[in-house]
Amino acid sequence: MIITEQDRAACSVHLTEDGRAVEIIDQTRLPNHEVYLTLKELPDLCAAIKSLAVRGAPAIGIFAAYGMYVLSLAETDTDPAAFRRALAEKGAVLSAARPTAVNLSWAVKRMLGVLQAHEAAPVPALRDLLKAEAIAIHDEDIQMCTRISEYGLSLVKAGDGILTHCNAGPLATSRYGTAIGPVLLGKERGIPLKVFSDETRPLLQGARLTSYELQRAGVDVTLICDNMASIVMKNGWVQACFVGCDRVAANGDFANKIGTSGVAILAKHYGIPFYTLGPASTIDLSCPTGADIRIEQRDPEEIKTMWYREPMALPEVKCYNPAFDVTDHRLLTAIVTDRGIVYPPFDVNLKKLFS
Repeated sequence: MIITEQDRAACSVHLTEDGRAVEIIDQTRLPNHEVYLTLKELPDLCAAIKSLAVRGAPAIGIFAAYGMYVLSLAETDTDPAAFRRALAEKGAVLSAARPTAVNLSWAVKRMLGVLQAHEAAPVPALRDLLKAEAIAIHDEDIQMCTRISEYGLSLVKAGDGILTHCNAGPLATSRYGTAIGPVLLGKERGIPLKVFSDETRPLLQGARLTSYELQRAGVDVTLICDNMASIVMKNGWVQACFVGCDRVAANGDFANKIGTSGVAILAKHYGIPFYTLGPASTIDLSCPTGADIRIEQRDPEEIKTMWYREPMALPEVKCYNPAFDVTDHRLLTAIVTDRGIVYPPFDVNLKKLFS
Protein backbone atom coordinates (compact mmCIF):
# COMPACT_ATOMS: atom_id res chain seq x y z
CA MET A 1 0.00 0.00 0.00
CA ILE A 2 1.48 3.32 -1.10
CA ILE A 3 0.78 6.19 1.31
CA THR A 4 1.29 9.72 0.07
CA GLU A 5 1.78 13.06 1.79
CA GLN A 6 -1.75 13.90 0.70
CA ASP A 7 -3.08 10.82 2.53
CA ARG A 8 -1.39 11.95 5.75
CA ALA A 9 -2.48 15.57 5.34
CA ALA A 10 -6.12 14.44 5.00
CA CYS A 11 -6.03 12.93 8.51
CA SER A 12 -7.20 14.79 11.62
CA VAL A 13 -3.59 14.85 12.91
CA HIS A 14 -0.67 15.74 10.66
CA LEU A 15 2.39 17.91 10.29
CA THR A 16 1.94 21.41 8.89
CA GLU A 17 3.11 21.99 5.35
CA ASP A 18 6.43 23.43 6.54
CA GLY A 19 6.90 20.44 8.88
CA ARG A 20 7.53 22.57 11.97
CA ALA A 21 4.25 22.13 13.88
CA VAL A 22 1.45 19.65 14.43
CA GLU A 23 -1.97 20.53 13.04
CA ILE A 24 -5.18 19.04 14.42
CA ILE A 25 -8.87 19.67 14.08
CA ASP A 26 -10.18 20.68 17.51
CA GLN A 27 -12.67 17.91 18.31
CA THR A 28 -14.15 19.88 21.21
CA ARG A 29 -15.54 22.44 18.74
CA LEU A 30 -17.24 19.97 16.41
CA PRO A 31 -19.70 19.73 14.77
CA ASN A 32 -20.61 23.41 14.60
CA HIS A 33 -17.13 24.88 14.28
CA GLU A 34 -14.29 23.38 12.24
CA VAL A 35 -11.34 24.90 14.06
CA TYR A 36 -7.76 23.84 13.31
CA LEU A 37 -5.01 24.19 15.90
CA THR A 38 -1.33 24.60 15.00
CA LEU A 39 0.79 23.44 17.93
CA LYS A 40 4.51 23.28 18.63
CA GLU A 41 5.03 24.27 22.28
CA LEU A 42 4.96 21.62 25.01
CA PRO A 43 2.21 23.28 27.13
CA ASP A 44 -0.03 23.58 24.07
CA LEU A 45 0.56 19.96 23.06
CA CYS A 46 -0.31 18.79 26.58
CA ALA A 47 -3.39 21.02 26.73
CA ALA A 48 -4.72 19.56 23.48
CA ILE A 49 -4.53 16.06 24.95
CA LYS A 50 -6.03 17.01 28.33
CA SER A 51 -8.93 18.94 26.82
CA LEU A 52 -9.73 16.14 24.31
CA ALA A 53 -9.07 18.47 21.39
CA VAL A 54 -7.27 15.39 20.12
CA ARG A 55 -8.78 12.07 21.24
CA GLY A 56 -8.92 8.44 20.24
CA ALA A 57 -6.06 6.09 21.10
CA PRO A 58 -4.42 5.87 17.63
CA ALA A 59 -4.82 9.62 16.97
CA ILE A 60 -3.21 10.42 20.32
CA GLY A 61 -0.29 8.15 19.44
CA ILE A 62 0.22 9.86 16.08
CA PHE A 63 -0.09 13.25 17.74
CA ALA A 64 2.52 12.34 20.37
CA ALA A 65 4.95 11.09 17.74
CA TYR A 66 4.72 14.25 15.66
CA GLY A 67 4.81 16.28 18.87
CA MET A 68 8.12 14.74 19.90
CA TYR A 69 9.59 15.54 16.51
CA VAL A 70 8.34 19.14 16.63
CA LEU A 71 9.75 19.55 20.15
CA SER A 72 13.11 18.34 18.86
CA LEU A 73 13.22 21.25 16.42
CA ALA A 74 13.22 23.72 19.33
CA GLU A 75 16.23 22.11 21.01
CA THR A 76 19.31 24.21 20.25
CA ASP A 77 21.90 22.15 22.14
CA THR A 78 24.20 20.45 19.63
CA ASP A 79 25.46 17.87 22.13
CA PRO A 80 23.62 14.58 21.35
CA ALA A 81 23.55 13.45 24.99
CA ALA A 82 22.04 16.75 26.17
CA PHE A 83 19.60 16.66 23.26
CA ARG A 84 18.41 13.19 24.28
CA ARG A 85 18.05 14.18 27.93
CA ALA A 86 15.99 17.26 27.05
CA LEU A 87 13.63 15.27 24.87
CA ALA A 88 13.29 12.55 27.52
CA GLU A 89 12.20 15.21 30.02
CA LYS A 90 9.69 16.69 27.60
CA GLY A 91 8.46 13.21 26.68
CA ALA A 92 7.74 12.50 30.35
CA VAL A 93 5.66 15.68 30.61
CA LEU A 94 3.78 14.85 27.41
CA SER A 95 3.06 11.28 28.59
CA ALA A 96 1.65 12.59 31.87
CA ALA A 97 -0.95 14.71 30.04
CA ARG A 98 -3.32 11.71 30.02
CA PRO A 99 -1.80 8.72 31.83
CA THR A 100 -4.61 6.30 30.94
CA ALA A 101 -4.02 6.78 27.21
CA VAL A 102 -1.71 3.85 26.48
CA ASN A 103 -0.93 4.96 22.93
CA LEU A 104 0.40 8.25 24.27
CA SER A 105 3.16 6.73 26.40
CA TRP A 106 3.74 4.02 23.78
CA ALA A 107 4.44 6.57 21.04
CA VAL A 108 6.68 8.69 23.27
CA LYS A 109 8.71 5.61 24.28
CA ARG A 110 9.03 4.56 20.66
CA MET A 111 10.32 7.99 19.66
CA LEU A 112 12.82 8.03 22.55
CA GLY A 113 13.88 4.53 21.56
CA VAL A 114 15.07 5.92 18.23
CA LEU A 115 17.39 8.29 20.07
CA GLN A 116 18.72 5.49 22.25
CA ALA A 117 19.37 3.30 19.24
CA HIS A 118 21.50 5.98 17.55
CA GLU A 119 23.60 7.40 20.39
CA ALA A 120 26.52 8.25 18.13
CA ALA A 121 24.43 10.23 15.62
CA PRO A 122 24.69 14.05 15.52
CA VAL A 123 21.66 16.14 16.43
CA PRO A 124 20.56 16.97 12.84
CA ALA A 125 20.56 13.26 12.01
CA LEU A 126 18.58 12.51 15.19
CA ARG A 127 15.93 15.00 14.14
CA ASP A 128 15.66 13.32 10.74
CA LEU A 129 15.30 9.94 12.42
CA LEU A 130 12.56 11.24 14.69
CA LYS A 131 10.63 12.64 11.75
CA ALA A 132 10.94 9.35 9.86
CA GLU A 133 9.72 7.41 12.92
CA ALA A 134 6.71 9.70 13.41
CA ILE A 135 5.74 9.26 9.76
CA ALA A 136 6.18 5.49 10.14
CA ILE A 137 3.80 5.47 13.13
CA HIS A 138 1.25 7.44 11.10
CA ASP A 139 1.60 5.21 8.03
CA GLU A 140 1.28 2.05 10.11
CA ASP A 141 -2.00 3.33 11.52
CA ILE A 142 -3.34 4.13 8.04
CA GLN A 143 -2.45 0.61 6.91
CA MET A 144 -3.96 -0.89 10.06
CA CYS A 145 -7.23 1.00 9.60
CA THR A 146 -7.42 -0.08 5.97
CA ARG A 147 -6.98 -3.76 6.87
CA ILE A 148 -9.58 -3.61 9.65
CA SER A 149 -11.99 -1.91 7.25
CA GLU A 150 -11.45 -4.62 4.65
CA TYR A 151 -12.16 -7.40 7.13
CA GLY A 152 -15.17 -5.58 8.56
CA LEU A 153 -16.67 -4.92 5.15
CA SER A 154 -16.61 -8.67 4.44
CA LEU A 155 -19.14 -9.16 7.27
CA VAL A 156 -21.94 -7.07 5.76
CA LYS A 157 -23.71 -6.62 2.44
CA ALA A 158 -25.12 -3.69 0.48
CA GLY A 159 -28.13 -2.13 2.15
CA ASP A 160 -27.41 -3.44 5.64
CA GLY A 161 -28.04 -1.26 8.66
CA ILE A 162 -25.21 -0.89 11.16
CA LEU A 163 -25.51 0.48 14.66
CA THR A 164 -22.41 2.04 16.22
CA HIS A 165 -21.59 3.57 19.60
CA CYS A 166 -19.16 6.37 20.46
CA ASN A 167 -16.60 7.41 17.83
CA ALA A 168 -14.05 5.19 16.17
CA GLY A 169 -13.71 6.92 12.83
CA PRO A 170 -10.95 8.93 11.15
CA LEU A 171 -11.07 11.63 13.83
CA ALA A 172 -10.01 9.09 16.45
CA THR A 173 -7.53 7.23 14.24
CA SER A 174 -6.51 7.92 10.65
CA ARG A 175 -7.94 7.40 7.17
CA TYR A 176 -11.02 5.15 7.60
CA GLY A 177 -10.98 4.57 11.34
CA THR A 178 -11.91 1.23 12.91
CA ALA A 179 -15.58 0.72 13.83
CA ILE A 180 -16.93 2.90 11.01
CA GLY A 181 -14.05 2.09 8.66
CA PRO A 182 -16.03 -0.61 6.80
CA VAL A 183 -18.81 1.90 6.16
CA LEU A 184 -16.46 4.52 4.71
CA LEU A 185 -14.61 1.90 2.64
CA GLY A 186 -17.95 0.58 1.43
CA LYS A 187 -18.97 4.10 0.39
CA GLU A 188 -15.80 4.37 -1.71
CA ARG A 189 -16.56 1.04 -3.38
CA GLY A 190 -20.20 1.74 -4.09
CA ILE A 191 -21.52 -0.57 -1.35
CA PRO A 192 -24.24 1.47 0.40
CA LEU A 193 -24.69 0.92 4.13
CA LYS A 194 -27.00 2.67 6.58
CA VAL A 195 -25.73 3.70 9.99
CA PHE A 196 -27.58 4.37 13.23
CA SER A 197 -25.25 6.42 15.42
CA ASP A 198 -25.85 6.33 19.18
CA GLU A 199 -25.41 9.83 20.63
CA THR A 200 -23.18 8.31 23.37
CA ARG A 201 -23.86 10.15 26.59
CA PRO A 202 -22.45 12.02 28.41
CA LEU A 203 -19.77 13.39 26.03
CA LEU A 204 -21.89 12.88 22.89
CA GLN A 205 -19.10 11.53 20.71
CA GLY A 206 -21.61 9.72 18.51
CA ALA A 207 -23.67 12.87 17.97
CA ARG A 208 -20.87 15.39 17.67
CA LEU A 209 -18.25 13.30 15.88
CA THR A 210 -19.50 10.06 14.29
CA SER A 211 -22.59 11.57 12.67
CA TYR A 212 -20.43 14.51 11.55
CA GLU A 213 -17.87 12.23 9.88
CA LEU A 214 -20.48 10.06 8.18
CA GLN A 215 -22.64 12.95 6.99
CA ARG A 216 -19.60 14.70 5.52
CA ALA A 217 -18.66 11.45 3.77
CA GLY A 218 -22.11 11.15 2.19
CA VAL A 219 -23.14 8.09 4.22
CA ASP A 220 -26.80 7.46 5.08
CA VAL A 221 -26.59 8.16 8.84
CA THR A 222 -29.37 8.53 11.41
CA LEU A 223 -28.59 9.90 14.86
CA ILE A 224 -30.43 8.27 17.77
CA CYS A 225 -30.41 8.72 21.53
CA ASP A 226 -28.71 5.89 23.40
CA ASN A 227 -32.02 4.60 24.75
CA MET A 228 -33.46 4.28 21.22
CA ALA A 229 -31.16 1.42 20.19
CA SER A 230 -33.69 -1.21 21.30
CA ILE A 231 -36.57 0.02 19.16
CA VAL A 232 -34.32 0.47 16.13
CA MET A 233 -33.18 -3.14 16.50
CA LYS A 234 -36.75 -4.37 17.09
CA ASN A 235 -37.86 -2.63 13.89
CA GLY A 236 -35.42 -4.81 11.94
CA TRP A 237 -33.33 -1.87 10.79
CA VAL A 238 -30.02 -3.16 12.18
CA GLN A 239 -28.17 -6.15 10.70
CA ALA A 240 -24.89 -5.70 12.60
CA CYS A 241 -23.34 -3.68 15.43
CA PHE A 242 -19.82 -2.30 14.96
CA VAL A 243 -18.07 -0.73 17.96
CA GLY A 244 -14.47 0.11 18.84
CA CYS A 245 -12.42 -1.16 21.76
CA ASP A 246 -9.96 0.39 24.17
CA ARG A 247 -8.67 -2.87 25.62
CA VAL A 248 -9.42 -6.55 24.98
CA ALA A 249 -8.74 -9.14 27.70
CA ALA A 250 -7.35 -12.61 27.00
CA ASN A 251 -10.81 -14.19 27.27
CA GLY A 252 -12.42 -11.73 24.82
CA ASP A 253 -14.03 -9.39 27.35
CA PHE A 254 -13.39 -5.84 26.19
CA ALA A 255 -13.62 -2.28 27.47
CA ASN A 256 -15.17 0.41 25.33
CA LYS A 257 -17.02 3.67 25.85
CA ILE A 258 -19.71 3.56 28.52
CA GLY A 259 -22.95 2.14 27.13
CA THR A 260 -21.33 -0.44 24.85
CA SER A 261 -22.27 -3.41 27.04
CA GLY A 262 -25.91 -2.35 26.97
CA VAL A 263 -25.87 -2.32 23.17
CA ALA A 264 -24.35 -5.81 23.20
CA ILE A 265 -27.06 -7.13 25.51
CA LEU A 266 -29.76 -5.73 23.22
CA ALA A 267 -28.09 -7.18 20.13
CA LYS A 268 -27.98 -10.61 21.79
CA HIS A 269 -31.69 -10.38 22.58
CA TYR A 270 -32.59 -9.49 19.00
CA GLY A 271 -30.17 -11.96 17.40
CA ILE A 272 -28.01 -9.28 15.77
CA PRO A 273 -24.26 -9.95 15.23
CA PHE A 274 -22.14 -7.79 17.51
CA TYR A 275 -18.52 -7.00 16.54
CA THR A 276 -15.74 -5.00 18.08
CA LEU A 277 -13.12 -3.63 15.70
CA GLY A 278 -9.63 -2.54 16.68
CA PRO A 279 -5.93 -3.12 16.14
CA ALA A 280 -4.27 -6.23 17.52
CA SER A 281 -2.32 -3.90 19.82
CA THR A 282 -5.48 -3.41 21.92
CA ILE A 283 -5.48 -7.11 22.83
CA ASP A 284 -3.80 -7.61 26.21
CA LEU A 285 -3.09 -11.29 26.79
CA SER A 286 -1.61 -10.41 30.19
CA CYS A 287 -5.09 -9.27 31.29
CA PRO A 288 -7.07 -12.45 32.06
CA THR A 289 -10.63 -11.07 32.02
CA GLY A 290 -12.61 -7.86 31.89
CA ALA A 291 -12.71 -7.82 35.68
CA ASP A 292 -9.00 -6.95 35.57
CA ILE A 293 -9.55 -3.80 33.47
CA ARG A 294 -9.48 -0.60 35.50
CA ILE A 295 -12.30 1.80 34.65
CA GLU A 296 -11.57 5.55 34.60
CA GLN A 297 -13.97 7.77 36.56
CA ARG A 298 -14.64 11.18 35.04
CA ASP A 299 -15.88 14.53 36.31
CA PRO A 300 -19.56 14.37 37.45
CA GLU A 301 -20.12 17.80 35.90
CA GLU A 302 -20.05 16.13 32.47
CA ILE A 303 -23.46 14.71 33.39
CA LYS A 304 -24.98 17.67 35.23
CA THR A 305 -23.78 20.80 33.46
CA MET A 306 -21.54 20.22 30.44
CA TRP A 307 -24.05 20.65 27.62
CA TYR A 308 -26.68 22.71 29.37
CA ARG A 309 -27.36 26.40 29.84
CA GLU A 310 -28.40 25.60 33.40
CA PRO A 311 -27.56 22.52 35.53
CA MET A 312 -29.87 19.56 35.01
CA ALA A 313 -29.53 18.35 38.61
CA LEU A 314 -29.17 19.91 42.03
CA PRO A 315 -25.56 20.63 43.07
CA GLU A 316 -25.74 18.13 45.95
CA VAL A 317 -26.91 15.23 43.75
CA LYS A 318 -24.24 12.54 43.47
CA CYS A 319 -23.16 11.30 40.02
CA TYR A 320 -21.50 8.11 38.86
CA ASN A 321 -19.60 8.78 35.64
CA PRO A 322 -17.43 5.86 34.44
CA ALA A 323 -15.72 6.46 31.11
CA PHE A 324 -15.96 2.82 29.97
CA ASP A 325 -17.78 -0.40 30.64
CA VAL A 326 -16.76 -3.99 29.96
CA THR A 327 -18.67 -6.16 27.50
CA ASP A 328 -18.74 -9.87 28.31
CA HIS A 329 -17.14 -12.06 25.62
CA ARG A 330 -20.27 -14.23 25.50
CA LEU A 331 -22.12 -11.32 23.90
CA LEU A 332 -19.50 -10.91 21.18
CA THR A 333 -19.79 -12.46 17.73
CA ALA A 334 -16.20 -11.74 16.67
CA ILE A 335 -13.25 -9.41 17.12
CA VAL A 336 -12.13 -7.72 13.89
CA THR A 337 -8.42 -6.85 13.90
CA ASP A 338 -5.81 -5.80 11.38
CA ARG A 339 -4.52 -9.40 11.52
CA GLY A 340 -7.86 -11.00 10.78
CA ILE A 341 -11.25 -11.85 12.29
CA VAL A 342 -11.17 -13.75 15.60
CA TYR A 343 -14.14 -15.95 16.51
CA PRO A 344 -14.89 -17.85 19.74
CA PRO A 345 -13.44 -19.51 21.70
CA PHE A 346 -11.56 -16.25 22.25
CA ASP A 347 -9.25 -17.55 24.99
CA VAL A 348 -7.86 -20.00 22.42
CA ASN A 349 -8.05 -18.02 19.19
CA LEU A 350 -6.66 -14.73 20.50
CA LYS A 351 -3.47 -16.56 21.42
CA LYS A 352 -3.31 -18.00 17.90
CA LEU A 353 -3.41 -14.46 16.53
CA PHE A 354 0.01 -13.84 18.08
CA SER A 355 1.56 -17.25 17.55
